[in-house]
Amino acid sequence: MSMLEQLQVKTGRLPEKYTKMATAELEERVAKVKQELGKRLFVPGHHYQKDEVIQFADTTGDSLKLAQVAAENKDAEFIVFCGVHFMAETADILTEPHQKVYLPDMRAGCSMADMADIYQTDRAWETLQAMFGDTIMPLTYVNSTAAIKAFVGVNGGATVTSSNAEKMVSWALTQKERLLFLPDQHLGRNTAFNLGIPLANMAVWNPILDQLEYDGEMENIQVILWKGHCSVHENFTVENIRQVRSDYPDMKIIVHPECRREVVALSDYAGSTNYIIDVIEKAGPKSSFAIGTEMNLVKRIIKDHPDKHIISLNPNMCPCLTMNRIDLPHFLWCLESLETGFEDNRIIVNEPTASNAKLALERMLAFS
Repeated sequence: MSMLEQLQVKTGRLPEKYTKMATAELEERVAKVKQELGKRLFVPGHHYQKDEVIQFADTTGDSLKLAQVAAENKDAEFIVFCGVHFMAETADILTEPHQKVYLPDMRAGCSMADMADIYQTDRAWETLQAMFGDTIMPLTYVNSTAAIKAFVGVNGGATVTSSNAEKMVSWALTQKERLLFLPDQHLGRNTAFNLGIPLANMAVWNPILDQLEYDGEMENIQVILWKGHCSVHENFTVENIRQVRSDYPDMKIIVHPECRREVVALSDYAGSTNYIIDVIEKAGPKSSFAIGTEMNLVKRIIKDHPDKHIISLNPNMCPCLTMNRIDLPHFLWCLESLETGFEDNRIIVNEPTASNAKLALERMLAFS
């Protein structure tokens, strides 16, 4: 490795040589490193990843499945996570001390996770405890930082995914009178509503203004929703649904529960990424669907089901920009860096954050 390449690696910059490689060479070199490392290397890939990367994943799934796989894998020395930062953090928390977790591009974050930091959460908790006393159980979507997971773990709560949110919210409400749900208000609202909790009994915590947004009687509050959202799923609208109903009257609409409440209410189906995939796989030939979720996945589903008519609910939707940070050049760079000993893309969650976050994750996994 040249001096320039070493400097680029040390500063977290992709060496220029990778940007100049043809796709065929990138793929050939990835396959070569994977073969050389064998079982020492494990590559989990989230469903929202690009096809150019997901083709090399050893397992694919949504956040729940990948969390379970991370907890079960005890052998691989190197885990190169094709997803976003909070997912790699979760893998580092759940794997063994001898295992090392890497993220091919450290810029692959999550805008939703960034909408709740630990300083905002500590302030909110202090205020809410003063208002409601020891009556609140915190839950956090796995789309959150390790620090938020640790906060939830210390305070007796658990993590959730879109696959098990109803189960975890039901559990939380057997433990305490109220629930604080971070950081996605839409998943929290849709889940609570499905469990029979009236919208009138849900308040919103605004972390920017440090205040509770609610018009009713305070004692009626059962769920406190953090004012965060997914920048992809919030872009599916009621107007998108009206357009599909007009253009394709017989088409079924299936959306992710990170979408707004009014969008979920008007859809035919709503569920996790794995749920969406499963519904479409089980549907008969010539079935038609408009899907409200991330575009990389929608395109893959369309390709995998040529016997069905499938479109995106929002034709102007783009892929998740942070998921798209992981591309073939960054992936190869990360793999080849393992052979040279450079570890700038390694994800390490410090103690005691990791131990406390693990409490929240293990409470969830015990129910999954």
